[in-house]
Amino acid sequence: MLVYNELRNIQDICSLKDIEEAKAIIRPYIRKTPLIRSTFLSQSVAEGNVFLKLENMQYTGSFKYRGANNKMNHLSSEQKNRGIIAVSAGNHAQGVALSCQQLGIDATVIMPLQAALTKQAATKGYGAKVILEGDNFNDSRLYMEKLAAEKNLTIVHPYDDPYIIAGQGTIGLEILDELWNVDTVIVPVGGGGLISGIAIALKSFNPGIHLIGVQAENVHGMAKSVAEGQITPHRTNSTLADGCDVKVPGNLTFEIVSNLVDEFVLVNEVEIEQAMRMLMQRAKTVTEGAGALSTAALLSGKIDSKWIKNKNTVALVSGGNVDLEKISGILEHIMTPVDTSKGIVG
Repeated sequence: MLVYNELRNIQDICSLKDIEEAKAIIRPYIRKTPLIRSTFLSQSVAEGNVFLKLENMQYTGSFKYRGANNKMNHLSSEQKNRGIIAVSAGNHAQGVALSCQQLGIDATVIMPLQAALTKQAATKGYGAKVILEGDNFNDSRLYMEKLAAEKNLTIVHPYDDPYIIAGQGTIGLEILDELWNVDTVIVPVGGGGLISGIAIALKSFNPGIHLIGVQAENVHGMAKSVAEGQITPHRTNSTLADGCDVKVPGNLTFEIVSNLVDEFVLVNEVEIEQAMRMLMQRAKTVTEGAGALSTAALLSGKIDSKWIKNKNTVALVSGGNVDLEKISGILEHIMTPVDTSKGIVG
């Protein structure tokens, strides 16, 4: 349970005031995304009210645009003039690229060699220089740090930055604006910037809101770190949730998540794929693997029913930037449909 001193210490990193300031700053740039009730999930899975927060409908197709935009608007003229460099599997890349285009800043983005082609193309389309380097996010991050030092570029971190965290936290404020009596919120987790910001926003309003982080079994650095009580890398294989393929969580986000997130759920690759398919079939929502993590946790049955039965639950769909070939692969399995025995639509 959250106590006052824990929240006070966290406010030294990012406070509710910082998130409210971010909301005002980024309002002219972002889209307030829909919060819709899923009849299928509500009746078939939760026996309560399940709402989907559709950040896949955000500009650039991901929540990442919020934090990137807030960060860019806090940079000094000197930092902007040096040029920006970032590392990303794709969503932070697009958020940085679009924000830099809007503010007239040169941007370089390092992406893993296997980054989704749609994310590469979109990042280039927003005007950023894209460099493919590294087999995974961690390898790309190390190269980004090296290049930043060599060329004196300003690093915009994808998650371990107070302004990034505050920008992502605006999602929490939007949830409260529409569903003030929310009981449980389920959030995909990679490096922890998203769930950190949302946690601060929600817990500042009501410490009793139950916050669940979801990661892939193959890559769950944050869940492992929280369990161990110290930052502990974890990555055994790649994951369909490539947007959350983060081996080592951030220092700031680890501190926040350790204190404010109530529990973690781990899902496997089959469960992620099934969630993506369900969202397409039943919610008419196209999402990437990372964006489907919250729904995967619900469908898997790994969330204790006491947190969702007769409760108001929000499952965050964090992004929708997925290559068509991945969608086609999922559709090949369409002959094994999601259970529709109850005849529920929507």
